[in-house]
Amino acid sequence: MPIKVLAPEVVSKIAAGEVVERPASVVKELIENSLDAGATQVSIEARGGGVNLIRVIDNGTGIPAAEATIALHRYATSKISTLADLDAISSLGFRGEALPSIAAVAQVEVLTRTPEELAGTYLNLKNGVVVETGKRACPQGTSVTVRHLFQNVPARLKFLKSPATESSHISNLVSQYSLAFPEVRFSLFLDGRIALQTAGNGALRDVLVKVYGLETAEAMIPVGEGDSQVWGFVSPPSLARSSRSYLSFFVNRRWVQSRLLSRATEDAYQGLLMTGKHPIAVLHISLPLQDIDVNVHPSKTEVKFRNEQTLFTAAQRAVRAALVTEMPVPQVTRQPTVVGMPTLHPEEHGLAKPSREELIPPSLFAPKPSPEPLPILRVFGQLAATYIIAEGPDGLYLVDQHAAHERILFERVRTQQASRAVEVQGMLAPLTIEVTPRQEEMLQAGGEILASYGFAIEPFGPRTYLLRTVPVLLREGNMAQAVIEILDSLSEEGDRGKREERIALSLACHSAVRAGQVLSPEEMRQLVRELEQAESPHTCPHGRPTIIRFTSSQLEREFGRSL
Repeated sequence: MPIKVLAPEVVSKIAAGEVVERPASVVKELIENSLDAGATQVSIEARGGGVNLIRVIDNGTGIPAAEATIALHRYATSKISTLADLDAISSLGFRGEALPSIAAVAQVEVLTRTPEELAGTYLNLKNGVVVETGKRACPQGTSVTVRHLFQNVPARLKFLKSPATESSHISNLVSQYSLAFPEVRFSLFLDGRIALQTAGNGALRDVLVKVYGLETAEAMIPVGEGDSQVWGFVSPPSLARSSRSYLSFFVNRRWVQSRLLSRATEDAYQGLLMTGKHPIAVLHISLPLQDIDVNVHPSKTEVKFRNEQTLFTAAQRAVRAALVTEMPVPQVTRQPTVVGMPTLHPEEHGLAKPSREELIPPSLFAPKPSPEPLPILRVFGQLAATYIIAEGPDGLYLVDQHAAHERILFERVRTQQASRAVEVQGMLAPLTIEVTPRQEEMLQAGGEILASYGFAIEPFGPRTYLLRTVPVLLREGNMAQAVIEILDSLSEEGDRGKREERIALSLACHSAVRAGQVLSPEEMRQLVRELEQAESPHTCPHGRPTIIRFTSSQLEREFGRSL
């Protein structure tokens, strides 16, 4: 095929593909334009997951009539003018591709008016071409209506998820910008119902109430102050989530995805969170414009930092300081020692950390679990209220009671759900649950799946629901948290089978006995008997071992009997 210059219509659709990945991408570009225009009120409406309709209305400065048509050309922008401007980007949107890229893959109407103009400018575009212009009455600001997204690019439609999933992405996006701009009043309407509305009074904690609910917002710990380099809110260790989707970072008000900031934040919680748990964080980072590069990705969600280590340290210390102030962390004064081995503190002297075999004899490590069924075990005790001690045909066995119970319950839930025989219990008093806008979308879309697991949930108010029935195995005290995690799992990508597996895993985790929970002899024997009958008894659903073995020969060696 010979080399040639692509036709303009092909180029425009390539550009649209870079900027407009899904309906939420359209909402993002339009919200950023509104904020750059100084809007204090932004209203967002979406129908059919944003495919049928997206409308963003603001009260910003508007577009002058003489510039309205120019704004629809590629690379047309008022936010930069010279190459030097790229070194100090102060606006949210600057690429000059948003409106033309959207117009290339949808029908677009623009109605805008500046404070100086008496009437608004109206533009109607189809396939990226202006087909109608005129003057219309309208308030100051800009209204952009997008209809039939990707109608002329059907291949893109095939890659979109369900309307509920696309709506959840829009909900999450608007929630993030609400947290980035607490002084702006945001309103989000999805398929005719209000999903989120903030006061716009500048109080970040008030926005947290709207996004995460009153109980979560009240528990959040403040970080820094409004004039600090790092400020915002983080959750106490007791309030954790099972995914990192609750980490929100805003660099100079720009919502960004940053592994650096994620690592810094989670590093501050070292020793405070269980494995697999993550904090909630809403952190604002202030940096000199020349210290960040936002022109690294068309969607502008990724940035580069000039001084990464300095920023990492600042974020980690700010979060850690907030946590220590709220709940002082006890210091560890000594390390446990293995009988017969010296106590080593190499890290305190700048030495490399020794390997596991340098610390304790290698013969103490259990072999990898056998794929064979578990042998019949005789239970005779509990260690540290966490491990069940048992004797088997060839040595000593330790059973992690939480991991083992997780495996038992996971298989039980999957079996009951597959046979449509989930055991259900009614609540004596309905439990009230507050959800985020994104979780509400998943609740609307995933009601059938939740019902198949024994949950009966009904609306009770704005983003508030009543939990009336739950699966029998779900223990009291974990119910609300289990529902929240299940809703989060429904928003993750994957087919129905994957989603149902995540639901079963969450139910098993919340219902299993905990480490530190004292069990009676009969409870220990019952748990071990059920583990012996499990299909995959050697690991929990997360992949951790449920049981380890010290063989008779290993024990003899350690006591010197095999010499």
